[in-house]
Amino acid sequence: MRVTRRSFAKTAAAGLWPGWAGAAPVQRGRVVIARDPKTVNLAGLLDRAMQAYFGTDNPVEAWRRVVKPGETVGLKVNCLAGKGGSTSVPLVELICERLQQAGIRQEKIIIWDRLSEDLESAGFRPTKSTGRIQFLGNDVLGYESELSVYGSAGSRLAKTLTQLCDVVINLPVLKDHGIVGVTMALKNMFGAIHNPNKYHPNAGDPYVADVNMLPEIRGKVRLTICDALRAQYEGGPTYMPQWTWPYNGLLVSQDLVALDTVGWQILERKRAEMGLKPLREVGREPKYIATAADANHRLGVNDPKRIERVEV
Repeated sequence: MRVTRRSFAKTAAAGLWPGWAGAAPVQRGRVVIARDPKTVNLAGLLDRAMQAYFGTDNPVEAWRRVVKPGETVGLKVNCLAGKGGSTSVPLVELICERLQQAGIRQEKIIIWDRLSEDLESAGFRPTKSTGRIQFLGNDVLGYESELSVYGSAGSRLAKTLTQLCDVVINLPVLKDHGIVGVTMALKNMFGAIHNPNKYHPNAGDPYVADVNMLPEIRGKVRLTICDALRAQYEGGPTYMPQWTWPYNGLLVSQDLVALDTVGWQILERKRAEMGLKPLREVGREPKYIATAADANHRLGVNDPKRIERVEV
């Protein structure tokens, strides 16, 4: 389902986040795609996407629908590919700005990923300083000693997630993955566990879906903003500039499954345009997306006919 900018305020509410009044309804099956094909005004792009998703004329008000003062907000970036193939530093800086304008203090913002060296290679600067935005690799605090288990997944979760973050904003990249097909909202949470290397057989199915069912992940991820400024349609997750293109966009959703479905469609269209076979034909169809939507998981909507695409 495609929706124009004029009708972006329409919602598909399916429940509220627990824990506080005033949270925005969780909009299952809804994805906002904000693009600036000619030149990227990043602040305008982010504000437009957030306003469209939450149906408000005020970008700060949109962020107030996601977080409340006093919460510690973790920004789960994706930095494995280093500069060029990782979550954009300027995008993260803008999100930090908007969070502070929405009432989140600097020291309550944590930018995190698996390794400190990955953060540094992507252009972030890990630090333990107090009173400022924190940059933490999981190697700083480590992982819980007890396993969290759901289905095929048995993992120790990062203490950054379990002990520090009240809320997680998921910030993946729109990118191909050489084993599991695509790596976006669902796959990005592999950066919260100690053993992601164990979960790549069968193109990640059902492992990616099961990891996202772990309570600390499912209960804390409130929003995904997928960095599609420069997307990659082949050769991922390593940065391969020859297979990237300036999509100049952001994808925003509370529904990880719907966002991954839409992102997958975008990548498949680009692959076709460039003369590459569909992921299904090369043995990398991301079936875990459908698994995440099934009756045992119910993490979101994967039926394109039931996904509300809002293009702004």
